[in-house]
Amino acid sequence: MTDMDTILVANAGSSSVKFQVFGIGQDGSLKRQIKGQIDGVGSRPRLRATGADGSVLIDRSYENEAVRDVATALTTAGGWLRDDMRIQPMAIGHRVVHGGPDYDRPVRVDQDILAKLERYVSLAPLHQPYNLAPIRSVLSRFPDIPQVACFDTAFHRGHGALADRYAIPEALYAEGVRRYGFHGLSYEYIASILPDVAPDIASRRVIVAHPRQRRLHERARQRPQRREQHGVHRT
Repeated sequence: MTDMDTILVANAGSSSVKFQVFGIGQDGSLKRQIKGQIDGVGSRPRLRATGADGSVLIDRSYENEAVRDVATALTTAGGWLRDDMRIQPMAIGHRVVHGGPDYDRPVRVDQDILAKLERYVSLAPLHQPYNLAPIRSVLSRFPDIPQVACFDTAFHRGHGALADRYAIPEALYAEGVRRYGFHGLSYEYIASILPDVAPDIASRRVIVAHPRQRRLHERARQRPQRREQHGVHRT
């Protein structure tokens, strides 16, 4: 694969990092070049990726110590992209579950923004720490690469006050205890393509379901942490 202007998109979880690389055309359009993931982090790390034509580019296993956490997983995948595929992204986009009450759109992350996002770990303890770990790693290793956080909560920030509030004192609401709504990136994408896929219903009230992964439910039951409050999704 030859050198090109690219953007890396990463979705980091507790035991895996999914990623895609998009080439940037002369007209600014994006075309996916690589789709991959490194899973089994901390247990049986394995890096797999395919090209735009579906061909297998890599299927490699690692020792547990070599990929011990999600930050190392992104570094490992990034090293393969850089050394083997000759890809050095000009920017990195990250899926981040929680933007709190402050962020209703994508934002470029620096150390100050990262510190603010870390305040929302208690609101999404099963997701937020792992979303932020690769951002922190890249900031320390490659501070000149722009990183943009895209929030699952941002799509719902425009919902009304009735959907936004619990029956609790105003002081708690001011501190950030409210219904945020989640999986917004998925809903935003569905809303954007619905006019093309189903134009007859796109302008009407539509219910969209986002299936939860069974593995996440199992992990949540195993960890006695406070459950995240999922808000009312817009229809």
